[in-house]
Amino acid sequence: MERLLDQHLEKLKTRVIKMCSLVDEQVQFSVKAFLQEDLELAKTVIERDKKVNKYDVKIDKICQKIFALAQPVAMDLRFIMSALTINNDLERMGDIAVNISENVLIIKKKPSFYDQTKLDEMFKLSQQMLKNAIDSFINGDADLAKKVILGDEIVDQLNAENHTILKSIMKQNPDNIEAAVALLVISRELERLADHSTNIAEDVFFVFQAQLIKHKYEKYIFADDEVEGDSDADSDDEKDDTNS
Repeated sequence: MERLLDQHLEKLKTRVIKMCSLVDEQVQFSVKAFLQEDLELAKTVIERDKKVNKYDVKIDKICQKIFALAQPVAMDLRFIMSALTINNDLERMGDIAVNISENVLIIKKKPSFYDQTKLDEMFKLSQQMLKNAIDSFINGDADLAKKVILGDEIVDQLNAENHTILKSIMKQNPDNIEAAVALLVISRELERLADHSTNIAEDVFFVFQAQLIKHKYEKYIFADDEVEGDSDADSDDEKDDTNS
């Protein structure tokens, strides 16, 4: 007979997958609204955010129910803990889609200097990172999660380049300030999107590899490389354990 816990876990996974699909679609729609200058689609994204928020609450409630009725251990416990944090990241990604759409409504059309930016590259990479993060979670694929994590620094660099480019454009012509600021906001939102995708990828390692890799992922992913300062930190941890 199937355990009651297994039934709850399957229900939880189903809801998280539905939340993943919804948020992925929201992000795709927000990017499409910007690129195609589709104001109605931007409004649709904003309106549909209520649905994202409802799933957020549903996932929180089922996690609370499992903790109250069962005593999950090992991989089951890691899955539930990660479902909570992944749910939080997905809800934030939904907010990012809304923020991008709101800026579409502000500027209405891509400015003439758009092609000077790195936004096209950021759109493609950040969306692919989100897709890969979701797939790595659904399939328990640590290798795909690693690919997501490696993409984060590239998005950070593109965001930094956008800031330099857009600040220069604003200095050259004050008439460009409103549109340039909107693009700066969108660039920053895409960088945040990549950060949340990376968070999900880190949770995949936690669930399926039993490795907590936040903030020091190089130590685990790049086994042949030393992270500067790790040995000192580990030494300090050992001293703390000894003294406690």
